[in-house]
Amino acid sequence: FKDIISADKPVLVDFFAVWCGLCKTMKSVLENLKNTMGDNVRILKIDIDKNGALANSFFIQSVPTFILFKKGEVVWRSSGSRSMAELKEVIEKYL
Repeated sequence: FKDIISADKPVLVDFFAVWCGLCKTMKSVLENLKNTMGDNVRILKIDIDKNGALANSFFIQSVPTFILFKKGEVVWRSSGSRSMAELKEVIEKYL
């Protein structure tokens, strides 16, 4: 995980749960975002139920929670539903 988030390009981590309805609706938003932004961003989905220790280390209290990393540093964090335009705008600040 640390190798991935330490990359030069932004890495958007989606902490989600399979039982979370809002997380399911965000799936298509993230797919569209990836299609739009291509190789400019890496999107990583982390299931909090399968990766509890990792989720706890980032103090994930609700899902979905998005954390944007750049060179291993947290540069943005938000919980709840976000639009593709909103996510794209945040990521573009760190390209």
